[in-house]
Amino acid sequence: MSGTLYIISAPSGAGKTSLVDALVKAVPDLRVSVSHTTRAKRPGEEDGLHYHFVDTARFEAMVAENAFLEHACVFGNLYGTGREQVVRSLEADIDVILEIDWQGARQVRQAMPEAVSVFILPPSRDELERRLRGRNQDSDSVIAKRMQEAVSEMSHYHEYDYLIVNEVFEHALADLHSLVRARRLRREAQAKRLAQRIGDLLR
Repeated sequence: MSGTLYIISAPSGAGKTSLVDALVKAVPDLRVSVSHTTRAKRPGEEDGLHYHFVDTARFEAMVAENAFLEHACVFGNLYGTGREQVVRSLEADIDVILEIDWQGARQVRQAMPEAVSVFILPPSRDELERRLRGRNQDSDSVIAKRMQEAVSEMSHYHEYDYLIVNEVFEHALADLHSLVRARRLRREAQAKRLAQRIGDLLR
């Protein structure tokens, strides 16, 4: 496979989704894998664009068929990354991003150890809490629970290849962008893309 599989994880509120959205817009041949889920579709969401929405029976059948690179139950709903769609993209020399938590990351690394993993950290716990409260969606008890979950998620940072701190959005985005660019400049990748040019140079 020519493409690179990226695993990107972060606690809620660290800005992962905004960074990934901006990165995909800036970099050609880079896409985010669309997960399968059993949760209900929210207003404005489209099947196949935001998620592949399936019922529990279909999801469990896919688990039995080993159709997922990783899957998990989150807040009572099932989520999974389809193996076939990821492999098809990588074989087409398209880089793929998986936005998953540390548990999913472990599963993917077991299935595809060549995957490159990145963990996004907030600049501080105070700033993380400020961002969570800035959404104006949750009660104090929910915020406290999310902060507890964030600390648990961040404790697995050492399992990742790269760490990026999202203090200044533009700087964190530049870090992510440079990581992808450097990965694409590896000799193995470039030798395939530049095969004809290298052949002409060595005649």
